[in-house]
Amino acid sequence: MIIETLTSPVILFFILGFFAAMIRSDLSIPEPFAKAMSIYLMAAIGLKGGVEVASTGFTSELASAAIAGVTLGFTIPILAFFLLRSIGKLGAIDSGAVAAHYGSVSVVTFVTAVELLTNQGMQPDGFMVGVMALMETPAIITGLLLARAYAKRPGVAEDAHAAKESGSGLLHEVLTNGSVILLMGAFAIGMVAGEAGFEPIKPLFAIGFNGVLCLFLLDMGLLAARRLMQSKKITFHLATLAIFMPILNGTIGVAVGTLIGLEPGSAAVLGVLCASASYIAVPAAMRLAMPQADPGIYLSMSLGITFPFNIIFGISLFAAIANFLG
Repeated sequence: MIIETLTSPVILFFILGFFAAMIRSDLSIPEPFAKAMSIYLMAAIGLKGGVEVASTGFTSELASAAIAGVTLGFTIPILAFFLLRSIGKLGAIDSGAVAAHYGSVSVVTFVTAVELLTNQGMQPDGFMVGVMALMETPAIITGLLLARAYAKRPGVAEDAHAAKESGSGLLHEVLTNGSVILLMGAFAIGMVAGEAGFEPIKPLFAIGFNGVLCLFLLDMGLLAARRLMQSKKITFHLATLAIFMPILNGTIGVAVGTLIGLEPGSAAVLGVLCASASYIAVPAAMRLAMPQADPGIYLSMSLGITFPFNIIFGISLFAAIANFLG
């Protein structure tokens, strides 16, 4: 499965971008085009998920997956927080910010996983799009609460005050985040339209999907490598945690998915969601809620290390675990 993944055009484009950045090539994707591609991908995955749910209806599996996803979204940051404090030697504010990233989800990792798993005969259920959207917010709340609770201890009272003052608009920031609005909106449109309504626009959102994903991952490879090269604050322990935490979290996610009765494809995707680290929605929320947290740490770990690991190795690993447990 790893060989199939590494020879997929989607992954090869990511590797190409990563390699180009590492050798300091001037290859780049214009920012407006990159943003347009991300809008397209989120709209496409939301629509297709909504159409599938419209075909199958609401099931006990959907409810179980949603409850499991939200629960994991609240609890995974707690584990990450204490690992970052004890092994990574980070302060409360930075630990809370990084933990929020690792408890939330990466939309691009999810989209890539769905495509790769589908091509390998492990198509996940369409309702996993909704589970992904539900998992984006809980980790932000948990990370913020942990940071504030531990920053109130003696010696870091100033950080606690800063975190409290900067968090006033967090709820609005999270609920109106563009990716959440687009994903859930497209999901709802797909449910209302159903298969018949989706048919006229299917050529745009289905046939062109893989090509756009390849170009988008080329850009993500460039960004990941450049972020990693620019970072000067990633220690050996933090780099190790950026690989260990997704393996641990992803394994937990696959195990939970299997226990609640999900098919291997959906259990693997739940594992991918637990293993992924947000680098779009959560950084935006952290800039508002905890501006004193260091972006050089949380972005370098999530985008520079965890994202490439999950794309190249993690998806195949969690698929193999799901097949084994299933």
